[in-house]
Amino acid sequence: MSDADEGTLIEEVVGAFRPRDPRSLVPLPAWHDLSPVGREQAYEQSVTMRAIEAALDPNGYSATVRAVLGRIQGA
Repeated sequence: MSDADEGTLIEEVVGAFRPRDPRSLVPLPAWHDLSPVGREQAYEQSVTMRAIEAALDPNGYSATVRAVLGRIQGA
């Protein structure tokens, strides 16, 4: 697998839905296609993204969720 392909899979794992509990990860098919090094990178990046998302919104809402809620409330 090329580095570009592995990078795409890592991005897919990192950008996937995550429960609010930062210690739990949702298994994805892409996870199983990663090399051991890629899995480690995906895990580390996922943990970092969770911390950033928690700092941005204490309810755990992503930017997409906030945008949808804003449209619903504005309608």
